[in-house]
Amino acid sequence: MVAPLCQKGYFPCGNLTKCLPRAFHCDGVDDCENGADEDNCGDTSGWATIFGTVHGNVNKVTLTQECFLSQYPQHCYCIENELECIKADLKAVPKVSSNVTLLDLSSNMITKLPARIFSDLHLLQKLYLKSFRYCSYVPHVRICMPSTDGISSSEDLLANSILRVSVWVIAFITSVGNFLVIAVRSLIKAENTTHTESIKILCCADCLMGVYLFFVGIFDIKYRGQYQKYALLWMESVPCRLLGFLATLSTEVSVLLLTFLTLEKFLVIVFPFSNLHLGKRQTAVVLAGIWGVGFLIAAVPFTSEDYFGNFYGKNGVCFPLHYDQAEDFGSRGYSLGIFLGVNLLAFLIIVFSYVAMFCSIQKTALQTAEVRNHIGKEVAVANRFFFIVFSDAICWIPVFVVKILSLFQVEVPGHYSDPFMQAL
Repeated sequence: MVAPLCQKGYFPCGNLTKCLPRAFHCDGVDDCENGADEDNCGDTSGWATIFGTVHGNVNKVTLTQECFLSQYPQHCYCIENELECIKADLKAVPKVSSNVTLLDLSSNMITKLPARIFSDLHLLQKLYLKSFRYCSYVPHVRICMPSTDGISSSEDLLANSILRVSVWVIAFITSVGNFLVIAVRSLIKAENTTHTESIKILCCADCLMGVYLFFVGIFDIKYRGQYQKYALLWMESVPCRLLGFLATLSTEVSVLLLTFLTLEKFLVIVFPFSNLHLGKRQTAVVLAGIWGVGFLIAAVPFTSEDYFGNFYGKNGVCFPLHYDQAEDFGSRGYSLGIFLGVNLLAFLIIVFSYVAMFCSIQKTALQTAEVRNHIGKEVAVANRFFFIVFSDAICWIPVFVVKILSLFQVEVPGHYSDPFMQAL
């Protein structure tokens, strides 16, 4: 039987009609079922120990300053088989000799990371890159740094136990809590049916975030202990993109609904005798429009992969969290437009509206009993609704802070991403 022709980045399983990703070659596991993926691996065992011994005990081992590489960039520093390109200002992966064992590209703004170049470096054991995300393109490299982005690590989709527990707990509370609110609101007859329906629809949107978090937790379990091996396949997969779409839909619909409900209360309280109130039909049209806009915002990145790239596949949780200079222009601009455009504007509108409402309530307390009675119920509803809006708005603040910092290219340490992820 002739070995199958495999697409770029894959290799054939001997004479079987099966192709596997390059990361499965020489990983110590018989993935081909005939042992073909573990053939011709050479002996690289113990390299990390040898590396640590050499660099950790300089007094015991004397290193030569001679360079054993026949090809490397002029501005890079070479010692034996190791190459540091810290001040080289590279824009692309350089061509280097195949016998390099350590390559440091951590300070370079490399926007393209062709896996083929690294697969040709058979002895490459340790690689330093600017972003953890790029390590997913070179899963066959034994050690790739940085080893985490604060959310995922080379071993796990969710880097630590705090994130794992938080995802499951928040997913459970979000799903069950919103489902109970929908059930109770459906059983109890309310005077203001328009407001009740709006709250139920808001709960539906929040439930989608709970579903998203459940699936993130499930895939974290699936890839536990070997995430780097599957990272690229996962981030480019259809399930990852669908989860990103679901999370964005939930986020944007919730933001727009909170803004609409806040403006509705603002008009009733600040302009109590005006005719600016919406009826049931108008409210239904607005709510349907909000879902339509949310769906459109979440679906736009699917319209052109050439322009947006893999919008939802920038990290393990499939959500456009970070701003990176190396991202596609469309992806970068669209992400900023959502978080620092739509969401920040909505946040400011909500803050302004509640400040105006509380000022109006203070003035109302000094006015006639007729005015106080006219808006009394609306004030009570607004006060209860404030805590819903406030809790959601607090979760947006880490998003805005991280986005603004990354916009000005301020490096955000990985451990600051943990509370950011929990804010979802």
